[in-house]
Amino acid sequence: MRTFSIVKPDAVAAGNTGAILQALEAAGFRIVAVRMVRMTKAEAEGFYAVHRERPFFSSLTDFMSSGPAVVMALERDDAISELRRLMGATNPADAAPGTIRARFASSIEHNAIHGSDAPETAAFELGYFFPGVELS
Repeated sequence: MRTFSIVKPDAVAAGNTGAILQALEAAGFRIVAVRMVRMTKAEAEGFYAVHRERPFFSSLTDFMSSGPAVVMALERDDAISELRRLMGATNPADAAPGTIRARFASSIEHNAIHGSDAPETAAFELGYFFPGVELS
């Protein structure tokens, strides 16, 4: 099974990209595709369009377009649920010890990593950042 993930701008700026990639691989994820991006505000708004009516939409898209991020296609059995478990709770204060957010996130918004929450979401997100790419 395949899923999508982003090492967010806060984690990239803090120099945690390598440690996060290492945690993913140690958890059995195969990195199928990876690239660094610098989203424009419009790209961030398109990616997070499902949250357009939420009060945090503007600050989220500002943050996601504030610096480089690393986007990835990941693969393993039960990829979506296993990535969600490894990431930890959205609010790092609630994240289980050893999870990526417990280790690297500083706040509910600057929470180091994004991961798809369902197969349909993963399909959209993979297509958004890897259009026309044959992911093997």
